[in-house]
Amino acid sequence: MKIPLKDYARLLGHYLRPQLRRVGLLAILLFGVTGLQLLNPQVLRWFIDDAMAGKPVSGLALTAVAFIGLALVTQVVSVWSVYVSENVGWTATNLMRADLTEHCLGLDMPFHNATNPGAMIERIDGDVTAMANFFSQFVIKVLGNLLLLVGIVVLLGIEDWRVGLVMMLYSLFAMFVMGKARNLGVSATKEERQASAEMYGFLEERLAGLEDIRSNGATAHVMHGLSINLRGYYYKAHRAWMKFTKIWVITTTLFTLGYLLVFMMGGFLFVEGTASLGTVYLFFQYMELLRNPIEQLNKQIQDLQKAGAGVSRVNELFATQSQIKEGSAMLPQGPLPVSFKEVTFSYGADEASRVLDRISFELKPGEVMGLLGRTGSGKTTLTRLLFRLYEPSEGRIRLAGQDIRDTRLAHLRTRIGMVTQEVQLFHASVRDNLTFFNPAIPDERIIEVMEDVGLGNWFRGLPEGLDSQLKAGAAGLSAGEAQLLAFTRVFLEDPGLVILDEASSRLDPATEQLTQRAVEKLLQNRTGIIIAHRLATVQRADRIMILDGGRISEEGYREELAADPGSRFYGLLKTGLEEALA
Repeated sequence: MKIPLKDYARLLGHYLRPQLRRVGLLAILLFGVTGLQLLNPQVLRWFIDDAMAGKPVSGLALTAVAFIGLALVTQVVSVWSVYVSENVGWTATNLMRADLTEHCLGLDMPFHNATNPGAMIERIDGDVTAMANFFSQFVIKVLGNLLLLVGIVVLLGIEDWRVGLVMMLYSLFAMFVMGKARNLGVSATKEERQASAEMYGFLEERLAGLEDIRSNGATAHVMHGLSINLRGYYYKAHRAWMKFTKIWVITTTLFTLGYLLVFMMGGFLFVEGTASLGTVYLFFQYMELLRNPIEQLNKQIQDLQKAGAGVSRVNELFATQSQIKEGSAMLPQGPLPVSFKEVTFSYGADEASRVLDRISFELKPGEVMGLLGRTGSGKTTLTRLLFRLYEPSEGRIRLAGQDIRDTRLAHLRTRIGMVTQEVQLFHASVRDNLTFFNPAIPDERIIEVMEDVGLGNWFRGLPEGLDSQLKAGAAGLSAGEAQLLAFTRVFLEDPGLVILDEASSRLDPATEQLTQRAVEKLLQNRTGIIIAHRLATVQRADRIMILDGGRISEEGYREELAADPGSRFYGLLKTGLEEALA
């Protein structure tokens, strides 16, 4: 599998451009290390030749001190370069992680429905981590090692043109072979990354359903599934490792050939009398140095293969585009009128999977509609379309007379507030949980709203006030407290349309009575849609709409339907809403 070089270059340019000064410093340090490496063998050659010539010990000592000093400087510069390169790599990869996360958050629901969170974590973190060395060192180290190769060949040519020519041909041959091996393991590494993502996805799904797994005695089944995933991951990782082993065999063969050439040329020149013992040792040292850049280039090629798999998967993710297109219009303040005109929607491509079928209704500003229907009738889907989590297959949805497809997505979702039966809290402070991490909302306003919805006593009992930490998933809170926190969130947004999606379905009647006051306040001077299974919840509604099989079975003013013995709502009131819709 071949990755176009422009894909590598585009990513490098985009994520290294913000830190050009740091990259420049890294280049200077790495090239400095290259120069120091070329100088070290020369000092050793001088020491050997001076010793063979019987030079004074004081002169040899100075040469030894110079060698030690040079080695120390080389180590300091090397450590500095490693520090800077790690800084560059992590900065670049963290920027990429942030971009990928933002991109994925902007993708539509069909993408997220088809991709589990564990696999997404591996895509965003695992694939990007595999590219860290590519960002921090690849180009500079490749250039630095190529420069070191050229420097070694030139210096060998200065010593003896025949040695220089042989080593130049050897280096070109080695580079040709390494170039051919560039994409040897990309495909296998990509498969390994995919298997890793699938394994993490499996673990995430099973850990999320731990309670159901234990209560249903499915632990053995989960362990069997984990064994299958681990086996698949092992085989793909083993295949990728074997691909890299081929490169190691190629490299070892090249080194053996190089040492053979150096010993043959050095021995010939020494016997011929044209090279001293120090010069022969210099040839050997430069071959050792030549081995280092070839090994480094080999490592860089392996890293390039890992990066290539990551580049491919990251580009695939960036290339995935949401079907929900951004608008530019804004909605007015105040209660929002709602209009559905012949709206049809299905989660699949075939007509048999239709969830909503030609839905048409209008809701005036400030009116509250009770939305009833059996499970699967399309109630929640209708509200998801209002948020543009999905797009209707046919028809138009308007808020305040404006097609919601023309509205800015972020603005649209701030003008619609929603409270569901599942209240999602984050492991963060009370302040951050209520404002969704928006620092622009003042504390005074947060406390005022909490008092207004009936959370005053709960708030005053917190040890650190708004800085108190809440646990993820509403742990440690009663169902009523969690619902009131959700109401507080909506109040702070001050939307024009409020949707209550079976918000009280998990509350006992006594707790539900406590939240009714908050519901009344929330719906004041706002348009509302209440999805309910309980009769008491829809008593606040001005209008009633009953869905059945994705179509409107009945729709009208609540008082008129309640007084009409022929209406379905009248029958629900007589038989009991919960039993009739079960």
